[in-house]
Amino acid sequence: MASTNRSGDPATDRRADYDYRNETVDRPGMVDDLERLVDGEVRFDEYSKQLYATDASAYEMTPIGVVFPTSTEDVSAVVSYCARREIPVLPRGGGTSLAGQAVNEAVVLDFTRYMDDIVEVDPDGRRARAQSGVILGELNRTLAPHDLKFAPDPSTADRSALGGAIGNNTTGAHSLLYGKTDAYVEEVEAVLADGSVHTFGEMAVEELRECADSDGELIERIYGEVVRIIDEEGDAVEETYPDLKRNVSGYNLDVLIEEARGEGATEKGTVNLARLLVGSEGTLALVTEAEVALEPIPETKSIALLTYHSLLDAMEDVGTILEHEPAAVEVLDGVLLELARDLEEFKDVVGILPDETDTFLLVEFYAEGDEERREKVETLLEDRVGEIAFDGLEAYDSDEQKAFWKMRKASTPILLSRTDDRKHIAFIEDIAIPPEHLPEYTADFQQIFEDHDTFGSFYAHAGPGCMHVRPLVNVKTAEGVETMVSISDAATDLAVKYGGSVSGEHGDGRARTQWNKKLYGEHLWEVFRDLKTAFDPDWLLNPGSVCGDFDMSENLRYGPDYEFEAGFEPTLNWENDNGFQGMAELCHGCGGCRTSQEGTGGVMCPTYRASKEEITSTRGRANMLRQAMSGDLSDEEQFDTEFMHEVMDLCVGCKGCAKDCPSEVDMAKLKVEVENEHQKRHGSSLRTKVFANIDTLSKLGSATAPLSNLASELPGSRLLMEKTLGIARERSLPEFHRETLVDWFEERGPRVSETEADRKALLFPDTYTNHNNPEAGKAAVRVLEAAGVHVAIPDGVTASGRPAHSKGLLEKSRGQAERNVSVLAPRIEEGWDVVVVEPSDAVMFQLDYLDLLSGDDVQRVATNTFGVMEYVDRFRLDESLTFEGSDEHLTYHGHCHQKSTKKDHHAVGVLRRAGYRVDPLDSTCCGMAGSFGYEAEHYSMSQAVGRMLFDQIDASDGESVVAPGASCRSQIGDEYDEKPPHPVERLASALA
Repeated sequence: MASTNRSGDPATDRRADYDYRNETVDRPGMVDDLERLVDGEVRFDEYSKQLYATDASAYEMTPIGVVFPTSTEDVSAVVSYCARREIPVLPRGGGTSLAGQAVNEAVVLDFTRYMDDIVEVDPDGRRARAQSGVILGELNRTLAPHDLKFAPDPSTADRSALGGAIGNNTTGAHSLLYGKTDAYVEEVEAVLADGSVHTFGEMAVEELRECADSDGELIERIYGEVVRIIDEEGDAVEETYPDLKRNVSGYNLDVLIEEARGEGATEKGTVNLARLLVGSEGTLALVTEAEVALEPIPETKSIALLTYHSLLDAMEDVGTILEHEPAAVEVLDGVLLELARDLEEFKDVVGILPDETDTFLLVEFYAEGDEERREKVETLLEDRVGEIAFDGLEAYDSDEQKAFWKMRKASTPILLSRTDDRKHIAFIEDIAIPPEHLPEYTADFQQIFEDHDTFGSFYAHAGPGCMHVRPLVNVKTAEGVETMVSISDAATDLAVKYGGSVSGEHGDGRARTQWNKKLYGEHLWEVFRDLKTAFDPDWLLNPGSVCGDFDMSENLRYGPDYEFEAGFEPTLNWENDNGFQGMAELCHGCGGCRTSQEGTGGVMCPTYRASKEEITSTRGRANMLRQAMSGDLSDEEQFDTEFMHEVMDLCVGCKGCAKDCPSEVDMAKLKVEVENEHQKRHGSSLRTKVFANIDTLSKLGSATAPLSNLASELPGSRLLMEKTLGIARERSLPEFHRETLVDWFEERGPRVSETEADRKALLFPDTYTNHNNPEAGKAAVRVLEAAGVHVAIPDGVTASGRPAHSKGLLEKSRGQAERNVSVLAPRIEEGWDVVVVEPSDAVMFQLDYLDLLSGDDVQRVATNTFGVMEYVDRFRLDESLTFEGSDEHLTYHGHCHQKSTKKDHHAVGVLRRAGYRVDPLDSTCCGMAGSFGYEAEHYSMSQAVGRMLFDQIDASDGESVVAPGASCRSQIGDEYDEKPPHPVERLASALA
């Protein structure tokens, strides 16, 4: 066997002469050099490095710096520069890797920011060409009009990049039909370790021989090693590689040998070297562009959901189910289902299952028509229900199918919703075995858990035998780390025992590289290393992965040396395990906050969607906050003004992450807590105080109206406000009404007596409705009274506290909450409900008061407070009303706080019953976000977020827009020169 001469690990040998981690590297010089060499961005600041120190795995390593290339030329320039100076390089996509292959001490190249173009689509040839940074979900949305798709479908497809799919040899839930990414890669453009650019695709072995030269250029030496492997290692590869659809461990030598021997997709004697790079995790070359084969989108689908009393029962049934030729067979066990029941996002879906369900199998079929898809489901249910499965559900409606798939695809972050020190972390979640061995394999694995006094969850791809297994361990202790390694060792033995692989989907990385030697043996391990050396002589491309020196117990995000020090006593109530710390550590990096608006919907995360900057994502902010409090940044960094400005400032407090993040990371709550402490230490700005006391200013504005409305129109007044208070001159300011809602109601009085009413409601006079938009309040009164409700406006209340709370002035918002609760709780005990017109104020009562106060009174107020449209819908008050039957088509934009608490649907239902046609937008935050959009430094971001909403409004068929939020109406009004009405106003106008 030919072998490169070396004393040991090439990376170790190199580091003996050059330590890129010490101060011999002129970092400022590197930045200057790279900025001259590339058109993209170069960031070596501490914050950027920390943002790229983690991915979705259990690992953390601070990179040397980050570059955002704009082209293959940029990538080549960076690699050439680093090669000359022996500096490692790491390509990165969406950072969703679970094995730690996307973190390293290297110069990170993030392809997703600029290199995300779809270069060409050839529908007739079923081909597409795209840059490595394109997100798979975006690629498929582009292909959908052609009824085509890129077939591998990981659960993270809406934030995973094509380059990452190639690097990991990604597959997905439908691998029973489609296999892995390597089957679809036809050609790649790649940058080699010396910076040279080459195109890899189909090539005759004889041509390889002709081009090979062990003393020649890098590409000629690569060809020589490939030929040597084909000639000398074919039998060893065939004998050693597991016979599996789902093996992505090591290098893709089995595909190489199959093709060379005529067993693969190519003609005998012809190999596709692009596929040799698939699954190499950036250790052989950096793929910058790829041509991929496409598959037709199935005409229709259907789902059978089989329920079982135990996981082992379900595993016994998989083999028989496969005989029905499904497109996918996915499993969720009892551990996951219990966690999902406690999450707002999934409790409704889990509630559909029979009570005694411990495990279910989701079986999906593809079909060419409705009759066929129903027949497939019915045949399966007839065959299996009553045998091992005790019940079965059918799903033909697309929304039902999406709900089941959403829960399945969110399995990993659901598992990581625990906020204590024990986590279901990834390190052996990826073993694949022949599916016929699933029952005994699962039983053996459960015994491993029992031997280590823990348990875990089993979920995902039961059909192809690649179940994800997540043990519960605490790696913050030395004992926990030992347990992790011991479980991994035993699990690898199981993989070998049953003819499986240590990775069936997520790759080797830091978690599994060390086990490849046990899986493949010493001989093939050395073959891997020789191939690596041929491609990368100095081991500078993502060094350590696949066949390197990674130790799974090192560089853990939470290890025995990890310490968390908040540095202050939290003000808010934190009911979760580990309190504030538990929430700060909850983000595990799945990247769900990095999705785009188009095709994904949801609220989270509006500023990331507008900017595509990692630091504006929930993941970015959560990582930075945790790192600041665990010593990765300087002492008390989290309270520094720069930290607040760079990290927390662009969080608009939409609360979308508390719902859309499957782990329910509540960044809005984290932000106000840290902001509160920051202001205790550094004081509050004049503008912050102004916005926090907007109720007082609004009283003055109403008292002096209409003169107060003219002030902002005086020449130079807006410029003066921008200079003195930082209020954007482009913004129109709210108008004040001389007659407030309270004034109007006091003079008018109630029209339904308390004795005649079935319900009685206290209409809370929120600041905006009272002083700026009393017409919405009047409409609310008319609607409620028309429905027979006795309405009153409570005496003695103050502002809701929302403005102060959103600015982090928690003592002020707590004082306002205490006063309102003291007034409202006794009235609620007397049978009154609390109704609020403004959504953000309603959610303040319903949710945020529980963070500020404790006890029965605040619980009573939170439970009995309703947004006005929610109130009408919840108690079906509109059923007693008569409407004029308007069929006007409305476009409805719900407030992000309502969406985040699942209350935005109420207005849609009521308006439709009133006769309107309603198009509800699946929109994120409007971008105004209270005071955010008024602040001069935030104006451009506010507009960028708003444009996503404006595009949706323009695309809607609605004749006019309705929006319950004052901020939303201001943002839309500034764009379209007319403020839309509150939904309750349209409801009132429809009354007969």
